[in-house]
Amino acid sequence: MLDKLKNTIQQTFVYSLSNIALKVSGVILLPIYLRYFTITQFGVWDLLDTSIQILAEILILGQASALIFINNSDEYKKEKSSALFTIIIFLVSIILLIISLSEIVNHIYPNLFNCELINFDYLRISSYIILLRVISNLFFSKLRAEEEAKNYTLLNILRIILIISLTIYFVSIKRNGIYGALTSFLISEIIIVFLLTIKTFSQIQFKFNYNILKVALLFGLPLVLSSVGFMLLNLSDRYIIKWLLGAKYVAIYGLGYRIAGVLNMFLILPFNLGLLPIAYKYFGKENDKRFYSKLMTYSTYFFVWGFVALSLFTPELIYIFAGKSNYTDSFYVTPVILLSYVFSGMRLTAQLGMLLTKNTKHIAWITLGSALLNILLNLIFIPIYGIIAAAVNTLISFIIFYIVTHLVSNNYYNIPYEISKLIMMITIGCLLTIPIYFMNEIKYEYIFIKIFISVLFPFLLYIFNFYEKAELEVLTSKEKLFSFIKEIIGINK
Repeated sequence: MLDKLKNTIQQTFVYSLSNIALKVSGVILLPIYLRYFTITQFGVWDLLDTSIQILAEILILGQASALIFINNSDEYKKEKSSALFTIIIFLVSIILLIISLSEIVNHIYPNLFNCELINFDYLRISSYIILLRVISNLFFSKLRAEEEAKNYTLLNILRIILIISLTIYFVSIKRNGIYGALTSFLISEIIIVFLLTIKTFSQIQFKFNYNILKVALLFGLPLVLSSVGFMLLNLSDRYIIKWLLGAKYVAIYGLGYRIAGVLNMFLILPFNLGLLPIAYKYFGKENDKRFYSKLMTYSTYFFVWGFVALSLFTPELIYIFAGKSNYTDSFYVTPVILLSYVFSGMRLTAQLGMLLTKNTKHIAWITLGSALLNILLNLIFIPIYGIIAAAVNTLISFIIFYIVTHLVSNNYYNIPYEISKLIMMITIGCLLTIPIYFMNEIKYEYIFIKIFISVLFPFLLYIFNFYEKAELEVLTSKEKLFSFIKEIIGINK
């Protein structure tokens, strides 16, 4: 079991390198945005960036997951080489049609998309970013399906370097504002798609396979609703805040969300990238349910530990990103959003029962239901309590999202998760973050206290008999622990 977990951690570790680099880019770029954009412009940029993410996720039509499924399925072993070409041609045709229609509408009604803060030039360049991002995401899914984590990471790091360099040039040197930030994204995507095409060229059969397209759509289309629901659940609060409170509060809330996103990028997203190929690999094998159960336990272990550490250091992170500015209120929402991310990460493993048995339609309805609940709560409570209500509503929605996913998924493939350990970790994690509300000033003595509290987490779990004998043997032996870490990062290979 430890060997299987070691393989999973190793894949997650390699994927995390690109996401760590992504957060480094955030450290560099966020102060640039905050310096060269007004608070209102930053709010508009946050909405544009959010919209690009949402539309790219919708227009990929669930085909990233479908490609991994086809690639790793023995049933379609002979046809998988034509899957990538077929799916790309299909999706590119749809997106180009949408772009063409939007150009026609803009030509007939030239003022339709123009307002004081946004214009059709922003929308045009955003549409091409979306097109290229859909293509690159498909290529990256192919790398994930082939378990080429190192190539995946290297190309992602290159993309990040390109974005940073180009943003510095277009935003801080050329002073092109929001358009410059979008241009940086566009050029970066063009270069990455070109390199990905070269990398995967030998694995592509240039044949349009209608049978594979049908299989891919049947698998992937239910996930479109899931993707839409997840994006609405994760991002719709920004639009509601803009509508009810104004772009200034979008900026404050958006900064808090981006800081909380460190947990997502360091731990949750890398785990998600490595999860499906590994889950399919062990499905039906001996002790597969035990493996999935431990996967839930130890992924949550790191998610909660990350939640504790980042919550405690929220004031310092805000100061690093924004300095002494109008963004200090971001402090109040960040810990709540961080806890929401913990439940979001737990939901990834909880839904395995539906994914492994091809019952993806339920994922869509559960996600949409959670998103609609979040939107309803936001419309009721944001006018009364402001942006803190948006954060609390997000937490409530993600808790319900996880619970319902767990219950429905286990109807199809019952996995005996260690519920008592999950509750123990979340409870201890929440208790350890309470001091942040009494130490929200930046003082050296507070920093040392926060480090001490962060380190307490695994030791408190030990007191409550969290660890099994085999796990303790690794953790309490210096040689075994170092050997475990070396194998994860590939030193012993």
